[in-house]
Amino acid sequence: MSPRAVPRLGVLPEALLWLGAAALCSEVALALVGGLPGAATGAAVFVVAGLVAVRYVHGAQAMDSDYRRKVHLVGSREPTLRYWDAAIEDALDSMSGYELHLRPLLQRLYAVRLAERHGVSLETQPRQAAAIVGPELWPWIDPSGRQRRNAPRRVDPRLAPDPISGPVLTALVERLEKM
Repeated sequence: MSPRAVPRLGVLPEALLWLGAAALCSEVALALVGGLPGAATGAAVFVVAGLVAVRYVHGAQAMDSDYRRKVHLVGSREPTLRYWDAAIEDALDSMSGYELHLRPLLQRLYAVRLAERHGVSLETQPRQAAAIVGPELWPWIDPSGRQRRNAPRRVDPRLAPDPISGPVLTALVERLEKM
Protein backbone atom coordinates (compact mmCIF):
# COMPACT_ATOMS: atom_id res chain seq x y z
CA MET A 1 0.00 0.00 0.00
CA SER A 2 1.36 3.37 -0.91
CA PRO A 3 1.09 6.18 1.59
CA ARG A 4 -1.37 8.92 0.71
CA ALA A 5 0.19 12.08 -0.55
CA VAL A 6 -0.54 14.99 1.69
CA PRO A 7 -1.35 18.09 -0.35
CA ARG A 8 1.23 20.79 0.31
CA LEU A 9 0.69 24.50 0.24
CA GLY A 10 2.69 26.70 -2.07
CA VAL A 11 5.77 28.50 -0.80
CA LEU A 12 4.03 31.83 -0.21
CA PRO A 13 0.95 30.48 1.63
CA GLU A 14 3.14 28.25 3.78
CA ALA A 15 5.44 31.17 4.64
CA LEU A 16 2.43 33.33 5.52
CA LEU A 17 1.04 30.53 7.67
CA TRP A 18 4.32 30.26 9.62
CA LEU A 19 4.55 34.04 10.00
CA GLY A 20 0.98 34.15 11.28
CA ALA A 21 1.69 31.38 13.77
CA ALA A 22 4.82 33.18 14.99
CA ALA A 23 2.87 36.44 15.34
CA LEU A 24 0.13 34.69 17.31
CA CYS A 25 2.66 33.05 19.66
CA SER A 26 4.41 36.40 20.11
CA GLU A 27 1.10 38.08 20.85
CA VAL A 28 0.22 35.47 23.49
CA ALA A 29 3.68 35.89 25.08
CA LEU A 30 3.25 39.68 25.12
CA ALA A 31 -0.18 39.34 26.73
CA LEU A 32 1.20 37.03 29.42
CA VAL A 33 4.17 39.28 30.21
CA GLY A 34 2.71 42.76 29.70
CA GLY A 35 -0.99 42.22 30.11
CA LEU A 36 -3.46 44.18 28.00
CA PRO A 37 -1.06 47.11 27.25
CA GLY A 38 1.62 44.66 26.05
CA ALA A 39 -0.84 42.79 23.85
CA ALA A 40 -2.19 46.05 22.38
CA THR A 41 1.31 47.35 21.64
CA GLY A 42 2.29 44.05 20.03
CA ALA A 43 -0.86 44.03 17.91
CA ALA A 44 -0.18 47.59 16.75
CA VAL A 45 3.40 46.71 15.80
CA PHE A 46 2.28 43.62 13.86
CA VAL A 47 -0.43 45.58 12.00
CA VAL A 48 1.98 48.37 11.03
CA ALA A 49 4.64 45.85 9.94
CA GLY A 50 2.06 43.97 7.88
CA LEU A 51 0.83 47.16 6.19
CA VAL A 52 4.39 48.23 5.37
CA ALA A 53 5.15 44.78 3.92
CA VAL A 54 1.97 44.76 1.81
CA ARG A 55 2.67 48.28 0.56
CA TYR A 56 6.24 47.36 -0.33
CA VAL A 57 5.25 44.21 -2.23
CA HIS A 58 2.31 45.88 -3.96
CA GLY A 59 4.29 49.04 -4.82
CA ALA A 60 7.35 47.18 -6.09
CA GLN A 61 5.74 46.62 -9.46
CA ALA A 62 4.95 50.31 -9.84
CA MET A 63 8.43 51.36 -8.69
CA ASP A 64 10.42 49.27 -11.15
CA SER A 65 7.95 49.56 -14.06
CA ASP A 66 7.81 45.76 -14.32
CA TYR A 67 11.43 45.45 -15.52
CA ARG A 68 12.21 42.72 -12.99
CA ARG A 69 11.53 39.87 -15.43
CA LYS A 70 14.04 41.22 -17.93
CA VAL A 71 16.74 41.65 -15.31
CA HIS A 72 16.34 38.07 -14.10
CA LEU A 73 16.96 36.60 -17.56
CA VAL A 74 20.68 36.76 -16.82
CA GLY A 75 22.51 36.14 -13.55
CA SER A 76 24.09 39.57 -13.30
CA ARG A 77 24.52 42.62 -15.47
CA GLU A 78 28.31 43.03 -15.34
CA PRO A 79 30.11 41.65 -18.38
CA THR A 80 33.82 41.91 -17.79
CA LEU A 81 36.42 43.40 -20.11
CA ARG A 82 39.32 41.88 -18.21
CA TYR A 83 40.43 39.17 -20.64
CA TRP A 84 39.24 40.48 -23.99
CA ASP A 85 42.61 41.06 -25.62
CA ALA A 86 43.88 37.56 -24.81
CA ALA A 87 40.51 36.00 -25.73
CA ILE A 88 40.53 37.65 -29.16
CA GLU A 89 44.11 36.57 -29.84
CA ASP A 90 43.30 32.99 -28.83
CA ALA A 91 40.16 32.98 -31.00
CA LEU A 92 42.06 34.23 -34.04
CA ASP A 93 44.73 31.56 -33.46
CA SER A 94 42.53 28.48 -33.09
CA MET A 95 38.94 27.30 -32.86
CA SER A 96 39.62 25.85 -29.42
CA GLY A 97 40.76 29.33 -28.34
CA TYR A 98 37.43 30.68 -29.55
CA GLU A 99 35.44 27.96 -27.79
CA LEU A 100 37.32 28.28 -24.49
CA HIS A 101 37.79 32.03 -24.20
CA LEU A 102 35.91 34.28 -26.61
CA ARG A 103 32.67 32.35 -27.07
CA PRO A 104 31.64 32.58 -23.37
CA LEU A 105 32.36 36.32 -23.34
CA LEU A 106 30.34 36.92 -26.50
CA GLN A 107 27.50 34.73 -25.24
CA ARG A 108 27.41 36.78 -22.05
CA LEU A 109 27.19 40.08 -23.94
CA TYR A 110 24.55 38.72 -26.30
CA ALA A 111 22.55 37.33 -23.35
CA VAL A 112 22.56 40.72 -21.62
CA ARG A 113 21.62 42.62 -24.79
CA LEU A 114 18.83 40.19 -25.68
CA ALA A 115 17.45 40.35 -22.14
CA GLU A 116 17.61 44.13 -21.82
CA ARG A 117 16.44 45.19 -25.26
CA HIS A 118 14.21 42.33 -26.38
CA GLY A 119 13.14 40.47 -23.21
CA VAL A 120 14.51 37.21 -24.61
CA SER A 121 16.68 34.69 -22.80
CA LEU A 122 19.60 33.29 -24.76
CA GLU A 123 19.47 30.02 -22.81
CA THR A 124 15.75 29.32 -22.51
CA GLN A 125 14.43 30.95 -25.69
CA PRO A 126 16.97 29.99 -28.37
CA ARG A 127 14.54 30.22 -31.30
CA GLN A 128 13.60 33.81 -30.53
CA ALA A 129 17.24 34.68 -29.86
CA ALA A 130 18.33 33.09 -33.15
CA ALA A 131 15.72 35.11 -35.04
CA ILE A 132 16.98 38.34 -33.50
CA VAL A 133 20.70 37.58 -33.92
CA GLY A 134 20.36 36.23 -37.45
CA PRO A 135 21.00 32.82 -38.98
CA GLU A 136 24.48 33.67 -40.26
CA LEU A 137 25.83 34.63 -36.81
CA TRP A 138 23.70 32.45 -34.53
CA PRO A 139 25.91 29.34 -34.88
CA TRP A 140 28.83 31.28 -33.41
CA ILE A 141 27.01 32.06 -30.14
CA ASP A 142 24.48 29.22 -29.96
CA PRO A 143 24.52 28.07 -26.30
CA SER A 144 23.74 24.47 -27.26
CA GLY A 145 27.25 24.28 -28.79
CA ARG A 146 26.16 22.62 -32.04
CA GLN A 147 28.75 22.41 -34.79
CA ARG A 148 28.95 25.62 -36.78
CA ARG A 149 28.16 25.28 -40.48
CA ASN A 150 31.27 27.10 -41.64
CA ALA A 151 33.63 25.37 -39.18
CA PRO A 152 34.73 22.24 -41.05
CA ARG A 153 34.60 18.87 -39.37
CA ARG A 154 37.88 17.03 -39.13
CA VAL A 155 38.24 13.29 -38.98
CA ASP A 156 41.50 13.43 -37.04
CA PRO A 157 40.79 14.89 -33.54
CA ARG A 158 44.39 16.15 -33.34
CA LEU A 159 43.68 18.61 -36.15
CA ALA A 160 41.83 21.61 -34.78
CA PRO A 161 39.16 23.29 -36.94
CA ASP A 162 39.99 26.58 -38.58
CA PRO A 163 39.98 29.60 -36.26
CA ILE A 164 37.33 32.30 -36.41
CA SER A 165 37.99 34.83 -39.14
CA GLY A 166 38.34 38.56 -38.61
CA PRO A 167 35.25 39.39 -40.74
CA VAL A 168 33.08 36.99 -38.71
CA LEU A 169 34.32 38.50 -35.46
CA THR A 170 33.66 41.99 -36.79
CA ALA A 171 30.15 40.95 -37.88
CA LEU A 172 29.45 39.52 -34.40
CA VAL A 173 30.48 42.78 -32.73
CA GLU A 174 28.58 44.96 -35.23
CA ARG A 175 25.42 42.89 -34.79
CA LEU A 176 25.73 43.16 -31.02
CA GLU A 177 25.97 46.96 -31.32
CA LYS A 178 22.90 47.17 -33.59
CA MET A 179 20.68 44.99 -31.41
